[in-house]
Amino acid sequence: MQIIDLRTMRGPSYWSVKHPKLIVAKLDLQDLADTWSNAVPGLATRLLKLLPGLAAPRSKDPRQAAKQPPLTHEQLSDGEPWGHVAQQVALELQRLAGMPVRWGKMRPAHEPNCEMVLFEYQEERAGRVAAEAAVELLNAVVKKEKYDLKGVVNQLHDIREEEFFGPSTWSIVAEAASRGIPYIQLKHSSIIQLGYGVNQKRIWATTSTYTSHAGVEIAGNKNRTKAMLAAAGVPVPKGTTVYSPEGLRDAIEELGFPIVTKPLDGNHGKGASINLLNWKEALAGFKAAQEYSRAVIVEQFIEGFDFRLLVINGKLVAAAKRTPAAVTGDGVSTIQELIDKVNEDPRRGVGHEKVLTQIKIDKHTNQILKARELTAKSVLPAGEILYLKSTANISTGGTATDVTDLVDPYNVLMAERVAGIIGLDICGIDVLTTDIAIPLNESRGAVIEVNAAPGFRMHISPADGLPRNVAAPVVDMLFPDGTPSRIPIFAVTGTNGKTTTTGLLAHIVAAKGYKVGNTSTNGIYIQGKQLEKGDCTGMVSAEFVLKDPTVNFAVLEVARGGLLRSGLGFHSCDVAVVTNVAADHLGLRDIHTVEEMAQVKGVLPRTVRKNGWAVLNADNDLTYEMRNTVDCRVALFSMDEHNPRITEHVENGGVAAVYEEGYVTIYKNSYKLRIDRAVEMPVTFGGRARFNIENVLAAALACYCYGFDKDDIKTALRTYVPSAAKTPGRMNLFRFPGFEVIVDYAHNTHGIQKFGEFLDATPATHKVGIVSGLGDRRDEDTLAFAREAGRIFDEVVLRQDKDLRGKSAGEIEQLMRAGLVADKPDLPITYIEREADAIDHVLSTAREGSVITIFTEDIGLTIKKLEAFEASLSQPQPA
Repeated sequence: MQIIDLRTMRGPSYWSVKHPKLIVAKLDLQDLADTWSNAVPGLATRLLKLLPGLAAPRSKDPRQAAKQPPLTHEQLSDGEPWGHVAQQVALELQRLAGMPVRWGKMRPAHEPNCEMVLFEYQEERAGRVAAEAAVELLNAVVKKEKYDLKGVVNQLHDIREEEFFGPSTWSIVAEAASRGIPYIQLKHSSIIQLGYGVNQKRIWATTSTYTSHAGVEIAGNKNRTKAMLAAAGVPVPKGTTVYSPEGLRDAIEELGFPIVTKPLDGNHGKGASINLLNWKEALAGFKAAQEYSRAVIVEQFIEGFDFRLLVINGKLVAAAKRTPAAVTGDGVSTIQELIDKVNEDPRRGVGHEKVLTQIKIDKHTNQILKARELTAKSVLPAGEILYLKSTANISTGGTATDVTDLVDPYNVLMAERVAGIIGLDICGIDVLTTDIAIPLNESRGAVIEVNAAPGFRMHISPADGLPRNVAAPVVDMLFPDGTPSRIPIFAVTGTNGKTTTTGLLAHIVAAKGYKVGNTSTNGIYIQGKQLEKGDCTGMVSAEFVLKDPTVNFAVLEVARGGLLRSGLGFHSCDVAVVTNVAADHLGLRDIHTVEEMAQVKGVLPRTVRKNGWAVLNADNDLTYEMRNTVDCRVALFSMDEHNPRITEHVENGGVAAVYEEGYVTIYKNSYKLRIDRAVEMPVTFGGRARFNIENVLAAALACYCYGFDKDDIKTALRTYVPSAAKTPGRMNLFRFPGFEVIVDYAHNTHGIQKFGEFLDATPATHKVGIVSGLGDRRDEDTLAFAREAGRIFDEVVLRQDKDLRGKSAGEIEQLMRAGLVADKPDLPITYIEREADAIDHVLSTAREGSVITIFTEDIGLTIKKLEAFEASLSQPQPA
């Protein structure tokens, strides 16, 4: 078997709304087609020997266990689909690497001998590697070949360590998410944005939007920190800074032994050595510190235990007693064997994988052993404790015990003063004292160090004592009660009309005074300024807007392509508009029927918040059915005021918008609220563009449901003027002496039918169309599109797109010609391959009173040529 298509979903998608982080793999079963796992003798035994965790219960909660059943020997022997086995293996590989993923699913694929495999991932790259590895592993098991499981798990583990947030960052992100605060990881960085637009805040590890740069600099300079604290009456150890062994000797003569050495601008215990008792140890400590900083601090060693006090937003929120990595002798085992036993603790893992970190013998440990004339092979006497590190960092194997409730009030005040003196919103204060329950000035203890970006792991997951949710006060600080984290989001999808509807919504919202960011097929716009050109209807474009710090309202167009490629760029919205669902793009990316396309479009209204609105087209069966899948309020719109669906909806207390007696009207509680006459809205072209009246209904209804005043909606709709600058390729009208040109983007049967209604209502002596086919559409779709084009035009110029999308120019021309003459055998057809040449032809041969329609591929080129033609008409003609 092999993977023939591999996609990564990063937001709610067609495959799953509840599980946004999803790998979607299409599996070609090849020689295993038409078989299940029981077709391979001995597979169950070999697979479970390699991955015994497959048969283990997924959860202690019976309800969760029922949703995530294990893959047992009996099931494999009875027969399981290969796709189901593959997704379970991919999940287990990630779990073995410390990523607690659970959900997966298998679906049949449209192609013969293929299956769709879906499963969760924690880290995107790890999920993709797990997919490939799962197939390789199964192929090896089927063929009775060896498989390097350890190598794959190590690779996945390395990816996790490289890309996972880390326990401190993750605790804040998880706390924010539990409160409904969205987050985005900024590209190529560890910076996390919490919230959207103008309401965003940022964290970087445990520094925040409010972390003072000056505070970080002060904390990073240990001499300056000590001087400021001493000046404020905070107990600190005596010490000095040295740069050479001679300076070290002078410092020792002044301070005496024992001493501590540490780099001037180090952090997290790197390069620090404590309780140095003689010159040899002191020189080794000096050299270790100089690996991180030329300047080395030499201080008195303060007797006592190592405590970390955590202050957030001026308040002490947690305290922990820290113990360096250590082993206790048993009189039999070597030091290495004792370390191995300690590492067997299931709470210990590699890096930040688990609550505790495994102990490793490194250069620093070897220095400690050497100073005591020991090696890893030495046997410790029973009961003797050997500290393997000189600092108590959790990341080097140390442990922490929560002592928050024991801290003396004097020490609480001292810690809060220290954070204020240094100027840190999130501050870790290291204290050495015999007892944290005794005031520091009485216990002869001292503040050893002040840390910006302190680690949270020792507090959220102590080895002993009560875990403290120290992320909560961080989120409280960033988003106090009543402070918004989100910005309103209007999102629009559908087969046709979504770009115009998005433009209408953005215009109405901007007219209300909001600073709007919007995405569409035309580009990304921030406060009306186009910052990116092209089709910007996917996840990346949505995040572009939501990351912008000036935007306080987002209007986002959501297209099929982006949804199927990577999912939505947000997890919830306030209003979702679905304009319609029709046959288009079928046969692409596993969507083969219009019903499946409706499921793709239906993802958007399913993400609306409970008190939000799904605005649905009651004239379109598939769109109307979406009302049964949402968990929010529903509003309907229709071009037929007598539509029974509208009548029933309004009678049941619903809100709707209809086109009645020439008016765009809101129905509420059986009352009519007329917004305005459609002919007064420029986008309707005097009421002839009924498809744009439909778009106006959707936009007006969405804004009304959100709470906008109907008079404000009316004013905005009267001032929305479609143009080549504002809505390129969407009903752009150019008037030339004797004829008119319309530029549009109609590219499917439903769209051209709607355009045909407009053209039928448009007086003209001759109607000419420049049309082309699309190579990635089904033959029947191309024929239907061409047939409709043949019906509405008196003459056709047939051209080709630059991107033929999989078919040859000859194939497309043949299909288009067949459709064009299906109902009009005598239809004049001129074939001109290049779009630019086709435009030149129709402009030079235009008849008096004619209307020319250009269904364009290259909107920019088309508009430039028309503007150039217009300019040429105003030039003096030679005599």
